[in-house]
Amino acid sequence: MSKIDTVLYTGRTYTTGGREGESRSSDNRLDIKLSTPGSAGTGTNPEQLLAAGWSACFIGAMGHAARTLNVRLPADVAVATEVDLGTGEGGYFIQARLNVSLPGIERSVAQSLIEAAHQTCPYSKATRGNIDVAITLI
Repeated sequence: MSKIDTVLYTGRTYTTGGREGESRSSDNRLDIKLSTPGSAGTGTNPEQLLAAGWSACFIGAMGHAARTLNVRLPADVAVATEVDLGTGEGGYFIQARLNVSLPGIERSVAQSLIEAAHQTCPYSKATRGNIDVAITLI
């Protein structure tokens, strides 16, 4: 297990009610209602939150890789992330697909950026070896 030497930021939330509840950050910048995936509820769900956070983090990691390789990321870089919730032997599980768009960047360079980002993105590190993850350059 990797240890953090210096904490750069701590996100704090307080959640009540589980998948049918609500969650608020300690700084009140996040204040959301939660609902079970596929339900008629009006809130978001943990799978959507994971997908959004991972996408944002992955773009940041690609930016870091781009600076290292002296490549400029396009303004319209995008990651469409899908997080599945399902069941298997032993209970509930998640799996994920990240579909990365890097328009205007040569395919081999784009693939290098994606591979570097997947090695440095904290979300990728946290899930590596724990869930099925597919990353595709689209």
